[in-house]
Amino acid sequence: MNKYLFLIGLIALTACHNNSSNSDESAQNQQITTVNNIPVPPDINLNIVNVYPHDTSCFTEGLQVYNGKMYEGAGDNENSALQISDIKTGKVLQQHKMGAADVFGEGINVFKGKIFQLTWTSHFVNVYDVNDITKTIKTFTWPYEGWGMTNNGTDLIISDGSANLYFVNADDFKIKSTIQVNDNLGPVVKLNELEYINGYIYANVWLTDNIVKIDPANGHVVGKINLTSLLDKYAPGQTIPDRTDVLNGIAYDSTSKKVYVTGKRWPKLFEATLN
Repeated sequence: MNKYLFLIGLIALTACHNNSSNSDESAQNQQITTVNNIPVPPDINLNIVNVYPHDTSCFTEGLQVYNGKMYEGAGDNENSALQISDIKTGKVLQQHKMGAADVFGEGINVFKGKIFQLTWTSHFVNVYDVNDITKTIKTFTWPYEGWGMTNNGTDLIISDGSANLYFVNADDFKIKSTIQVNDNLGPVVKLNELEYINGYIYANVWLTDNIVKIDPANGHVVGKINLTSLLDKYAPGQTIPDRTDVLNGIAYDSTSKKVYVTGKRWPKLFEATLN
């Protein structure tokens, strides 16, 4: 009889413990979804309107439309380059190789009559005259890894693979301010290629098919574009295993209001509109 009562008590105690654990887990999950009191970012539709050829040798790190042409920064060490292409044909019109096997080219931006090109871990930034990409006219040092770059009309904005975005003076490359990017789940890391569109920063999230829309006033993610299966839908059978890499590259043409996206060694460049 005593053993029976003991077993009943043990079962009751275990049930209470399990209920407590479930309650704790539920509370933790609830806490995670409300961290920083940031709402879940809504989905943003990207409507594909045209599909163009893209240079499959280009390991895209930076993408920008300037004067009707596509400016692209390419990585992959000895293949690192800065190049200008025709948007509709994908033909490379000009190319400048960075010329060092240990230098990995990263994000680019055309700003104030110059082209700035980051490097991944070499901690320097190449600067070119926008009318001549054959040689650098200046270099700056950069203390962090170089990933993506854009501008807001006043400052350069740079990502380094973390959740941070740095606002930088283009004249001396000094950091003026830093924001941390967060969504409802907390810091958003691996921010890569950047584009500034109508007052917001759009960032590719490396190793995902997502582009996030960021409010530069507070770093909050206020929208998300999911481009899963984009190549499968528009370029079936055109990818190369172990060569075609991830989504990376977003550019905006303020004249036509079109957005362009591509990826590293992708066979296609996509022209789209934002909803």
